[in-house]
Amino acid sequence: MKIKKLTIIIPAYNEEKYILHTIKKILKAESLGMQKEIIIIDDGSTDDTPERIKDAVLLVSKKKDVSIISRLKAKNEGKGAAMKDGFILSTGDIVLVQDADMEYSPEDYPTLLFPFIHNDADVVFGSRFISDRPHRVLYFWHSIMNQFLTMFSNMLSNLNLTDMETGSKVFKGDLIRTIAPRLSAKRFGFEPEITARIAKIPQVKIYEVGVSYAGRTYQEGKKIGWIDGVKAIGEIVRYNLFP
Repeated sequence: MKIKKLTIIIPAYNEEKYILHTIKKILKAESLGMQKEIIIIDDGSTDDTPERIKDAVLLVSKKKDVSIISRLKAKNEGKGAAMKDGFILSTGDIVLVQDADMEYSPEDYPTLLFPFIHNDADVVFGSRFISDRPHRVLYFWHSIMNQFLTMFSNMLSNLNLTDMETGSKVFKGDLIRTIAPRLSAKRFGFEPEITARIAKIPQVKIYEVGVSYAGRTYQEGKKIGWIDGVKAIGEIVRYNLFP
């Protein structure tokens, strides 16, 4: 497969402080010669995120090798719903998920894209736990819950991932656009669901690469909490055993 276009999907909810900076970093990021398509899904933000997205559209419009699509949702539905919309709108040969808050760096794009070019990967997970890149030290119990959820997911999916909950996931475009209409998790259940659905594809080639991680505190805007971790247990069971 000749890879010409990279779609970068950004779900955003109340990210007025970060979204424009994220777009600027994406524009500078190395994409191994691929044209960039940026899709921003504003998930019903109540701050000035929509205005910052307008600034981003103006900024990108000045670039010849980059296109941008933005969608503003009337109400907040959650990351999973935003990702589904973005996947369906995408046209890239490769589709990459980029959080709006810069916890995951666009500087890692070459590392994430390498397995597609050299190993014919179908899916690449960017792991926070097998990397020698900078990793911000934060919450102990979050890391314990993450390890448990990854292990539990692996038990039911028969994968050997180190970071199922990573926000850094990349897919072949045709593959994710085939899966997208069936996605049903609205919020943070997207991670267990997409992992379970990918694992059920015969002969799928999944790779993991190490990425950097600059996690946020709750004071800085982190949104996922312990209750989402508890819900994820049920979602792992649901999407692996009752898809």
